[in-house]
Amino acid sequence: MKKELLKKFTWVTALVLAAALSIFALAPVMTRPETYQGSLAALQEKQTTVLELTAASTAASAAITLLPGDIATPVAEKLADLSGYFLIVLCAIFLEKYLLTITASAAFHVLFPLACLLGAAYVCSQKRFFRVLAWRLACFALALVLVIPSGIYASSMIEQTYQASISETLEDAKENAAEVETDATTEADTDQQSGLSGLFSKVKDSIGSAASGTLEKFKQTLNDLIEALAILLVTSCLIPILVILLFLWLFKLIIGIDIPLPALKAEKRNTEQTNQEQ
Repeated sequence: MKKELLKKFTWVTALVLAAALSIFALAPVMTRPETYQGSLAALQEKQTTVLELTAASTAASAAITLLPGDIATPVAEKLADLSGYFLIVLCAIFLEKYLLTITASAAFHVLFPLACLLGAAYVCSQKRFFRVLAWRLACFALALVLVIPSGIYASSMIEQTYQASISETLEDAKENAAEVETDATTEADTDQQSGLSGLFSKVKDSIGSAASGTLEKFKQTLNDLIEALAILLVTSCLIPILVILLFLWLFKLIIGIDIPLPALKAEKRNTEQTNQEQ
């Protein structure tokens, strides 16, 4: 009897110490940004890319409106619309940044300690309900800690494949915008010197030749920006969601049993009375 009590006391003490260790030792470490330096660096790099793409699409939209006539208006509107979609990607990146520390805080401040206390309750009462619930909480806490870094890692692997393409898209958009602005400035200076008749002549020539060539360049830029946006939406929104679903599936696979709730005494009494009446 004493040996059994000593064994229970040892287990309860170890589980209570584990709960205290989770709160006072692991939680401060796992909630520091320095702990996730690699993940935060990858997110910061992606954030810089998104901001540059947003600026490039806005600059391209403004630059293409400098072309004479209304032939470039549809392309300019599509380029301007891309900024809203890039904002969605940017919000997803910030959300991942915050969740890195928030999920760790929830796991090590609440879930792990609660799982340890439920484990101690099982040791004292030997009720299966406490053991199953403690096991589930511990697994859920572990999944919560790993899910965001895993999603960032999977996204980074895909982004490395398309990083060169995104960088090339940025450079092309900047070059096209700068070229149109330079041409517009040069044309304006020439028009001031040549007078009104020269202005109409140049507008007509631009619509016929240079403007159409520049418009084709911006169409290609629009297609490249849409491709870059699709890559970022997949890596910043879709991949993290798929990783979360994968962890939920694994969690259900590992802990795929029902928690046996303790039967209430009143329910037992009613069942016994019904059996006696029958």
